[in-house]
Amino acid sequence: MKSPGSSNGSHGTRGSSTGQTVKFARRTSSGRYVSLSREDLDMSGEFSGDYMNYTVHIPPTPDNQPMDTSVAAKAEEQYVSNSLFTGGFNSVTRAHLMDKVIESQVSHPQMAGSKGSSCAMPACDGKVMTDERGNDVIPCECRFKICRDCYMDAQKETGLCPGCKEPYRVGDFDDDVPNYSSGALSLPGPDDPKRDRNMSMMKRNQNGDFDHNKWLFETQGTYGYGNAYWPQDDVYGDDGDGGMQKGMMESSDKPWRPLSRVIDIPNSIISPYRLLIVIRLIVLGFFLAWRVRHPNNDAVWLWLMSVVCEIWFAFSWILDQLPKVHPINRTTDLEVLRDKFEMPSPSNPTGRSDLPGVDLFVSTADPEKEPPLVTANTILSILAVEYSVEKLACYVSDDGGALLTFEAMAEAASFADLWVPFCRKHDIEPRNPETYFSLKGDPTKNKSRLDFVKDRRRVKREYDEFKVRINGLPDSIRRRSEAFNAREEMKMLKHMRESGADTLEPIKVPKATWMADGTHWPGTWAVSSREHAKGDHAGILQVMLKPPSSDPLMGSSEDKLLDFTDVDIRLPMFVYVSREKRPGYDHNKKAGAMNALVRASAVLSNGPFILNLDCDHYIYNCKAIREGMCFMMDRGGEDICYIQFPQRFEGIDPSDRYANHNTVFFDGNMRALDGLQGPVYVGTGCMFRRFALYGFDPPKVDNISEKSSETQALKTTDFDPDLDVNLLPKRFGNSTLLAESIPIAEFQGRPIADHPAIKYGRPPGILRVPREPLDATTVAEAVSVISCWYEDKTEWGDRVGWIYGSVTEDVVTGYRMHNRGWRSVYCVTKRDAFRGSAPINLTDRLHQVLRWATGSVEIFFSRNNALLASKKLKVLQRLAYLNVGVYPFTSMFLIVYCFLPALSLFSGHFIVQTLDVSFLGLLLTISICLVALAILEVKWSGVGLEEWWRNEQFWLISGTSAHLAAVVQGLLKVVAGIEISFTLTSKSGGDDDDDIYADLYLVKWTSLMIPPIVIGMVNIIAMVVAFSRTIYETVPQWSKFIGGAFFSFWVLAHLYPFAKGLMGRRGKTPTIVFVWSGLIAITLSLLWVAVNPNNSEATSVPSGFTFP
Repeated sequence: MKSPGSSNGSHGTRGSSTGQTVKFARRTSSGRYVSLSREDLDMSGEFSGDYMNYTVHIPPTPDNQPMDTSVAAKAEEQYVSNSLFTGGFNSVTRAHLMDKVIESQVSHPQMAGSKGSSCAMPACDGKVMTDERGNDVIPCECRFKICRDCYMDAQKETGLCPGCKEPYRVGDFDDDVPNYSSGALSLPGPDDPKRDRNMSMMKRNQNGDFDHNKWLFETQGTYGYGNAYWPQDDVYGDDGDGGMQKGMMESSDKPWRPLSRVIDIPNSIISPYRLLIVIRLIVLGFFLAWRVRHPNNDAVWLWLMSVVCEIWFAFSWILDQLPKVHPINRTTDLEVLRDKFEMPSPSNPTGRSDLPGVDLFVSTADPEKEPPLVTANTILSILAVEYSVEKLACYVSDDGGALLTFEAMAEAASFADLWVPFCRKHDIEPRNPETYFSLKGDPTKNKSRLDFVKDRRRVKREYDEFKVRINGLPDSIRRRSEAFNAREEMKMLKHMRESGADTLEPIKVPKATWMADGTHWPGTWAVSSREHAKGDHAGILQVMLKPPSSDPLMGSSEDKLLDFTDVDIRLPMFVYVSREKRPGYDHNKKAGAMNALVRASAVLSNGPFILNLDCDHYIYNCKAIREGMCFMMDRGGEDICYIQFPQRFEGIDPSDRYANHNTVFFDGNMRALDGLQGPVYVGTGCMFRRFALYGFDPPKVDNISEKSSETQALKTTDFDPDLDVNLLPKRFGNSTLLAESIPIAEFQGRPIADHPAIKYGRPPGILRVPREPLDATTVAEAVSVISCWYEDKTEWGDRVGWIYGSVTEDVVTGYRMHNRGWRSVYCVTKRDAFRGSAPINLTDRLHQVLRWATGSVEIFFSRNNALLASKKLKVLQRLAYLNVGVYPFTSMFLIVYCFLPALSLFSGHFIVQTLDVSFLGLLLTISICLVALAILEVKWSGVGLEEWWRNEQFWLISGTSAHLAAVVQGLLKVVAGIEISFTLTSKSGGDDDDDIYADLYLVKWTSLMIPPIVIGMVNIIAMVVAFSRTIYETVPQWSKFIGGAFFSFWVLAHLYPFAKGLMGRRGKTPTIVFVWSGLIAITLSLLWVAVNPNNSEATSVPSGFTFP
């Protein structure tokens, strides 16, 4: 694509670094591409829509200043948003201009596939360019309607308007002329007369090439989409000296207020809590000392096993308990955030937002396992979030490269045209349509607009039709592909007949998957083929919704199905990304997909903050991003690497049988860590600082001068003295745009310097500047950074981005940041920020825990072990991370300890020789401290006592099953390099589709169930045997029986949910229960024979017994 005003020779390939290179390809009717040379194109004498091309050029610098107009920029952006970009390793990046993205009609002007009026040029069936409202963009004041291609041809050939035959003149109707009187800052370009235009030679690097970093940061220049801009000196006033100071004074006129506050736990709760920890720690020491000094000489083996287990349990308790000594709560003030960043002022009369941009990532991999409707609802909740629309960009990563996901996302973008303004108009919450329309209760509560009921009924009907379209996509794609493949077979057969070939031979036509516009889908096909399989396809990038205008775009009563008068109808930028995959490359699963999104978003939007969500976790609180921003933009927020939100789940059974809510961890452990260096990263619902993801240390405020830190971005060496400009490609790859975006993202992510105590900030108003439009070059660069080869010989996955090498890449990624000195914050909102789904089936839950525990074992045996951490990791935070790697090993001691009561009952010996008063007193004190600590922890964390008990039960269930399997897996992998997978083998039960908890009753057999079953059966049998033997003894030893039976009952009480899960639905007893019953009956019969032999002595039974 050629910019208007550039030289005619710009289509050729120049040898200089500033030359422009164009790649051409022709799309045939069969959907394939045929490459064309420059000569072929010149001979054809055509430049039609069949020729797909893009331009690779150096961004505007003092050496390269192409002329441009607002119309050309609008044409470029519309071309980009209507094109599907593909490319990858050793392949040309192509822009495929799509006639339509989905079968249904597209109405929103931001969406790909939206069209204007017909072009007035003879023999042209193109569509006129449209603006943000969908109105035609007419480049000449004679109002001659012309499409983009014809406009580009007219500019290239004569420069005259085909209508009036005069040079293009833009009239007053062109509303795209930049107008910064509304509060936007003017942009000091490199051709500013106040700048030195002859600095090109001064800004050369050692190789003689133009040094973009030097030019950008030493001259306060501007370029790039989503980049930061430095205002002119007199932007706030006529005098050049006091302009910026005047803007600073505006914000300092008001009394400074913090955006967030720390709320300490009341002393009446936390002081006794800490005291009990110390008391239990001391008593535990005395107890273990007594146990070691008083062995059971009658059963040394039993004593030794119990002492070893108890010592490990004490160590494990210390690792878990000590990091909980300083729990805190936090609160935010959204009103202050609005006052600081969005309130109208003399320099910002319209209240344009000064908040930084946020890029939201949603990852999905398989539309069969992760239904597209679920992902679509998550996307809709993101697009409707309460945040400055122009500052948001949503990216969905489709790691499966499926057309089904692509078209489902396009349908979601189309439905957002109605759903998002409806949410804004009526303040809808939650903004996931599936959840909203499923809410029980009165939907009119707190709604005052008279048209709400009518609007809701209409949107509900449209949503039902939307769901039907999504559900029908698989069949629609299949029928479409079959029809086009049959057409291709007919063409091939006709060709064979005309060429005289043998028509009896089988026709070799690939079974392709076809898009809605009648071309091949470049991703995965339903029938896998070379370069079209799950692990072998090109990189794909489609801008589903182009960036919105910088100012609100109010709707009307005529544009849409509903009356959206005085409602902002803009939608955030939305991009579909499927990274390139090729055989022989390690794509690193979810972590690799997230890193691809980090790079693509850096090139396209470069939001200083990144929020990642799983495809089944949607935004439940539309102000969640603003809550997190209160911490990032507050004083001292420059060293916060991420904001972790708690995970909340829906669809869990009321009793929460398997502790799926995990409230003890999210409301207890995470609050406690928030009082140290911050919570761990748990994989979803986390808002990152992009700069921290790039592997840099937090800014050293004390070492940076106040002037440089507040007024300009810093150089690379200011962040990392060991990183030279020449080493940027080794760390981040060879993308220049990506490298240049890093310091800009850092600068935009700083808090505003509105208080003397803020020594590391940015000037107020610096982010009110509108974004530059997207161009083909930028999108082509984004395609190149998601190619499979880009990470080769770089530090992506090792130091930069999500860390590779572990199943739990989330914990490792957060650990690396804390290890570099960053801190994190736990944000608990009054209304849940996000909600998602969790497995309620026993087997699925065990496999989920198995994956987590396996990742922890990998962490323990890797260089991410907290024992090897740097001095920047605080002591208690180090203990918390050490516990993450150690806790699965507790399973080895736990399973032994669960067998000890049974062994004690079988052998007739107890873990101690006699029930000494000292032993009982210490044991009682430890138990009382444990109960008191649990009560106080429930108090300060807000966890229910029943939830705490469910967590304790599932801790034993998972500890004797999944955690043990994870240790076995980890040891075999480390020692012998053998990998074992525990898979499902059979299903039974739960066939009631009407029961939302039907999955709870499914019994899926897995080998993970064997250890808990054995533990439960052995303890039951041991109690029966011991009771029978004690009754028939001449001198009954009830003390030993009661001691062993008490601990056996303790084990069985914890295994109750596990046993209940094995029983399935009431009235549907699995066959295995009958097998167990038979085994127990046989065992009891044999025991009866053993304890009641046929001799005269056995009949003499004492008439009574006494307790010890």
